[in-house]
Amino acid sequence: MRLLHFRKDVRLPVQLQRAMAAEAEATREARAKVIAAEGEQKASRSLQEAAIVIAESPAALQLRYLQTLNSVAAEKNSTIIFPLPVELIRHFIK
Repeated sequence: MRLLHFRKDVRLPVQLQRAMAAEAEATREARAKVIAAEGEQKASRSLQEAAIVIAESPAALQLRYLQTLNSVAAEKNSTIIFPLPVELIRHFIK
């Protein structure tokens, strides 16, 4: 008859625990960097698309300007100063 002895409380050496923890942390940091880089790429593409839209339609920039003004005005600011292009004002001056 052969008896096997199993030990329930197995502990890794402290140095091995530290090495495994450092490896896991490095892996998490690497994944985080990849995710951040992918986010930067998406943001860059979105900015490029916006630049194309604005270049093709200057009115789009004016609409965005007015949307921003509307957002700022919704906040409880007491004074808002915003410049307007002369071309936009000329129509009202005549």
